[in-house]
Amino acid sequence: MKVSGDLLIEVHSLHKDEYVTHARQILRDDVYREIYVTNEKGHLTGMIDITDVLKITDTRSNVTISGFVREAPSVAMETSLEEVGSTILNAGTDSVAVLKESGTFIGAILFRDLFPVLVSRHEITGSVGDAMTANVICSESDWSIQKVYSRIVETGYASLPVVTNQKLIGIISRRDLIENGSIRRSLGNSAKTSISRVMTTPVITTSPNATVSEAANLLITHDISRIPVVDDGYVVGILDRHDVLKNLCTENIRDHHA
Repeated sequence: MKVSGDLLIEVHSLHKDEYVTHARQILRDDVYREIYVTNEKGHLTGMIDITDVLKITDTRSNVTISGFVREAPSVAMETSLEEVGSTILNAGTDSVAVLKESGTFIGAILFRDLFPVLVSRHEITGSVGDAMTANVICSESDWSIQKVYSRIVETGYASLPVVTNQKLIGIISRRDLIENGSIRRSLGNSAKTSISRVMTTPVITTSPNATVSEAANLLITHDISRIPVVDDGYVVGILDRHDVLKNLCTENIRDHHA
């Protein structure tokens, strides 16, 4: 049986007195959505994520990450992958720290790496319509980058569907905001650039009548964390990896999530 050590990867860690701009650079250059924070002994003290670093828009800033650090989920090297999934589900994170018995931080497991393994090992039941999150917060296509930026920071969502007359035309993500040079320049000079100029299109979608299993395979194939649920062109919901994890028919995950 695979355990957490089998999916362990080395990741950056920071100390609480390091600058937010440094954290932003790490998140911009890598696939991570979260960075773990350790003390001088290498023990885990917390984490920050992309939404935290987006709160500081200045290119140069003396703000440190200390004010953004929060509790981080962790597992041991021998923890089963099902328990790792339960830990991520309960924490609502996109990764989990892996610790030695001494509490020393040695790396992390990314949800994007764990998700395909759990999906392949367990039956998934139900329809997308039953598993999705309804009442989706969307961005209008004529919103400025500044407005979308503020909405993503406020909500902490990984991405927002972009609509015109309530119909889906694109999607914008936190990673777009941190990586896209034109977005950063627009934020810096207060230019009123429309989000429609920088959104991702076409959008990978699913329908409320599709099975959760089918939607999970789309998430894996396209390496995306959430997928808009569309009915006749209208956004009626969002399904993400955490929603799928809730529907895995495994006693371990259900018991841990109860």
